[in-house]
Amino acid sequence: MDRFQNKKEEKSGGVSESCFVCQVCGALVVCQNAGSRHRNHCPFCLSSVHLDHVPGDRASCCGGIMDPVGVWVRKNGEWALIHRCRKCGVFHSNRIAADDNPLLLMSIAAKPLASPPFPLDRLTRQMSLEKTVVPTESGQDKKK
Repeated sequence: MDRFQNKKEEKSGGVSESCFVCQVCGALVVCQNAGSRHRNHCPFCLSSVHLDHVPGDRASCCGGIMDPVGVWVRKNGEWALIHRCRKCGVFHSNRIAADDNPLLLMSIAAKPLASPPFPLDRLTRQMSLEKTVVPTESGQDKKK
């Protein structure tokens, strides 16, 4: 059962829109602990489903699984998840919810630091080079 089916069932008197079964981990997800009226991802695995073009419009016919691939911090300090659709590749940003898995959020945030796009020993060499160069008043660097 996906979130779109839940919305249909609510209109016909079935399951409430405020809960859905996660298509990735199978957890029953309820909105009441999210801290907002809208729940757009699973608080346990942080996955979502590609349902919207614009938040809340339910206009996307893709329906692919949206994997959490990153986090970013908005101007107001609020964290948001970055999801990428497995099916079509689109990226979406979704604010985190009050009951999201904090360990998984931190793991996603730390991933770029744990796996940089260059060898870590390159940082050590760069730092050694910078220590041997002393800036002069003329603006030209001079080696020690």
